[in-house]
Formats: sequence, C-alpha cells, structure tokens
Amino acid sequence: MLNMTSRAGSSHIASAFSMTDLIAVLYGNILKIDCKTFESPDRDRFILSKGHAGVTLYATLAELGFFNLEVLNTYYQNGSVLSGHVSHKNVPGVEFSTGSLGHGLSVATGLAYSATLRRQSFRSFCLMSDGECDEGSNWEAILFAGHHKLQNLVTLVDYNKIQSLKSVDQTLRLEPFRAKWESFGWSVREIDGHDHSMIRSTLESLPFEVNKPSCVIAHTVKGKGVSFMENQVVWHYRSARGSEYEDARRELMCEGAVN
Repeated sequence: MLNMTSRAGSSHIASAFSMTDLIAVLYGNILKIDCKTFESPDRDRFILSKGHAGVTLYATLAELGFFNLEVLNTYYQNGSVLSGHVSHKNVPGVEFSTGSLGHGLSVATGLAYSATLRRQSFRSFCLMSDGECDEGSNWEAILFAGHHKLQNLVTLVDYNKIQSLKSVDQTLRLEPFRAKWESFGWSVREIDGHDHSMIRSTLESLPFEVNKPSCVIAHTVKGKGVSFMENQVVWHYRSARGSEYEDARRELMCEGAVN
C-alpha cells in the first residue's frame, strides 16, 4: 500500500493503515468469500464504505488471487481499473463502488434486508470511517437495521478519531458513540482494532445478540505502523515521497508489513 500510494502520488495512506488489521482478519478468517466462487449467491457481502482508503482492499484482493498482483502497479494511473476510490468496474472481488461517504452502510443494510426476505444465509458486512458517521444517511440505515432486527448485518467502525482536516471531536463529536448505536437497537462491542486475536474472537462470536444487528467499534490509530504518520492529520491527504517514503518503508519492513 505504501508503494502503491507513493508511486501514484495519491492520498489516504494513513486512512488505509488504520484499517489494515481489520481487513486482514476479515478476509483471512471471517468472510465466506473465495476468488474461485465469488459469484456464489451464498457468499458473504463486504462493502468498504470508506472507499477513499480502497488501496487496502485492492492489495488484499490481489494477495488472495482475485486478480494479478502486477495490476497493483497501475493503481491510480491513467487508464487503470484501480481508481483512487474503490470501484467495482472490472475489479473482481469488489461488490460496490464507494467513496461518497455515508452510502456504504445503506447498501450493506439493503443487502442484509434482501437476504432476510429471501431467506438467504449470507451475511452483510460494512467497514466505515468514524468521520462518515457525521452523515445523516448512516443514521437512517442504523435506525432501519435495528427496526428490522437484521442480525445478518455487521458494521465495523474504524474509529481512528481523525477526519480529513482535524479531529473527530473538533469536527462533530460522536460520543457517547456506543450508546447511540445501542439506542437504535444494535448490539455493540468495542475492541482494539489492531489486535488480531481480539478482532478475530469478536467477529467469530457473530451475531452478538439474536435479532439485533452487530456493531464493532474498533479503536485504531490513523497511520498505524509509521511513527511520523500516526495520529497526524496531515497524512490524510499526503503521500510519502523521497526520504519520507524510505523512512516509512524501513519502519514497515521491521514489522514485516510492506506491500
């Protein structure tokens, strides 16, 4: 991801790093999705609502064999199928194009409701940012899901507490965040969004309660893994070049996390 964004001169590397562990556990251990049977009607659905950080999803899908790893080298280049914000067009494994914040959860909720009506067994997952919880459309979906008792719906919030220009608290305070979800009829768990064991054990216990949609509030660090990016708002719109790229790569190599 560092290589992809640095080569392209694109933004959102810090947003990608904050959710990387969540994506890794979802695709590695939880989601019933396979590149060989992706058209199966029984597959789990995954919607990445924070589509601006789609570089993480693209890298994951390539590693899992949905498309050739070499395609990652074209990310954000003219004519590439890998756009800066997630697109499903000609990209195997992507369910829905996202990037306009506040839309992903509505789509995931619709998928879950459809599965309920049709008595299908798949689960619908949505990973969203904390900043997009400012959007009213999300709260309509949250209300709808609770009302219809969609226990096949799972939302993960990447709660890194930084938005595009300043902190979440300075922009539009979300707290008491958990209580708000619960008041809309959801069952909620709060976790360390970088602890793989905790992420996995939490998601393996889905649904958290019968007849309730599940929400995972994942406390994360924006720019996780690169010391000078962590919790720094400037890295929302910046890509690492030159010495910054080399320093970031060195730190990530020490953690075995470069791609």
